[in-house]
Amino acid sequence: MVERFFRTLGREINGLHEAAYLLAGFVFLSQLLALFRDRLLAHFFGAGTQLDIYYAAFRIPDFLYITLASLVASAVLIPFITQKLGEKEEAKKFFNSIFTLFFGLMALASVVVFFALPFLSRFVAPGLPVAAQHELVSLSRIILLSPFLLGLSGLFASVTQTLRRFFVYAISPVLYNVGIIFGIIFFYPTFGLAGLAYGVALGAFLHMLIQVPVLLKNDFMPRFTTAIEWGEVGKVFAISLPRAITLSAQHLTLFVLIAIASFMEEGSIAIFNFSFNLQSVPLAIIGVSYSVAAFPTLARLFGNGDQNAFGRQMMIATRHIIFWSMPVLVLFIVLRAQIVRTILGTGAFDWADTRLTAAALALFVVSVLGQSLMLIFVRGYYAAGRTLKPLVINVCIAAGIIVTAFILVKAFSISAHFRYFLEALFRVEELPGTIVIVLPLAFSIGAILNAVILWICFEKDFSLSFRDVFLTFRQSFYAAVLAGFVAYQGLNALDDVFDLDTFFGITLQGFISGVLGICAWALILVLMKNKEIHEIGQSLHGAFWMAKPVAPDQGEL
Repeated sequence: MVERFFRTLGREINGLHEAAYLLAGFVFLSQLLALFRDRLLAHFFGAGTQLDIYYAAFRIPDFLYITLASLVASAVLIPFITQKLGEKEEAKKFFNSIFTLFFGLMALASVVVFFALPFLSRFVAPGLPVAAQHELVSLSRIILLSPFLLGLSGLFASVTQTLRRFFVYAISPVLYNVGIIFGIIFFYPTFGLAGLAYGVALGAFLHMLIQVPVLLKNDFMPRFTTAIEWGEVGKVFAISLPRAITLSAQHLTLFVLIAIASFMEEGSIAIFNFSFNLQSVPLAIIGVSYSVAAFPTLARLFGNGDQNAFGRQMMIATRHIIFWSMPVLVLFIVLRAQIVRTILGTGAFDWADTRLTAAALALFVVSVLGQSLMLIFVRGYYAAGRTLKPLVINVCIAAGIIVTAFILVKAFSISAHFRYFLEALFRVEELPGTIVIVLPLAFSIGAILNAVILWICFEKDFSLSFRDVFLTFRQSFYAAVLAGFVAYQGLNALDDVFDLDTFFGITLQGFISGVLGICAWALILVLMKNKEIHEIGQSLHGAFWMAKPVAPDQGEL
């Protein structure tokens, strides 16, 4: 059985949809564990100061990870390793050089940040009490292990993805969440809040460890070297630096939004993070899965000069991202209260917390399609080695989100009409702390604008036209609206059928209504003879029954 498991780890996976569905499946499993993790946190702590401290403690370690680990992330290294695979020894020398420099740089930065945390923490959550900020520093110091280990894992993943060992890449986030859950259940009772941080470090270690067998089997395990290939390393950093700044700008946006939340009602940081994590589920399953699965092929096609195939691959990925995102967006908005109450509504997480989180989730999920499209367009730019354009766009949008957040906070505070409109729209009137919902609103406005600008620029820069995508958009939109209508009617019809004060009652109400909506969505797409439904059926048939794949894109991979 162990041998079979390692054979599965080493299996090479070709085909965009097969890889995307494998990644989506494991991302779904990882997100289920993440939701279970959040349920445990909600149960033990509710939306209060302790979770505000816990979530704020991630900000500086995460910023360190985004800033430094993105310099050698798989998205940058894959094209380099792909080009060198013909000469394996050259590829290994290159990989050893990157590993040596990254290890030294991350170790040095971690030590500096460790001692600077008392000063840096003042900018993370300035609205928290002094005692809470001291605890924040202690947690952040433990969590500093996470960016170091996750950075190494990302470095290793550049090889596993290049070799198309997507199973390993897909299972690593699952193990990360397993470690965090282990910390909540077993470490927290012994070590208190510090136990949660130990769980994060354990999860990061498992995330890295699962990559090791594939590297060992393919003789790619990195070693320290003094013979650093400075020329090649310089090329990597020249390309990756704009990407690192791009990601840092995105993360800085969250950094500032959470700092703003720290001045709001107690528990606002927790509300923001819970809703952000929930909207990340469809984003990870759809946007991340397709962009990751498509990237190695996009890099190879562009590297080979096959512009037409590159464009077709981008078109296919974009169509399917739109196809899947639209119904998820609508159903998440309609079923938001049922989703939040089912996943988080336990223990200390009360009905007021549920309503605020549901409102914030609805405002976040509005931009799921935009965020997913951002991922695929940015990956397309990276596959072509063009990182400057996404940098400029993302930095400008990040600044715009921050400015928008301050404007919306001010408007919510001084305009009774604006405040009443938002509160009434999401049915959170008379609840304390409703001002927190303007933060996801600002985020979504920026994400949608970002996607639109990237789309226009991508078409212009690569001389492509995505007009055919609009048919997918229209069909998916019409079907999603019908799905939302059916789901909403299902909620109303089941109001008196189930006891909505119980877990099973509200879960069954949401589940049955969602299933009815999905059935309506699928039916209308079949009646419209939707192209994506046909392609998905063929891909699944090829994957599960080992038939010859006949989806249009398979021959191009």
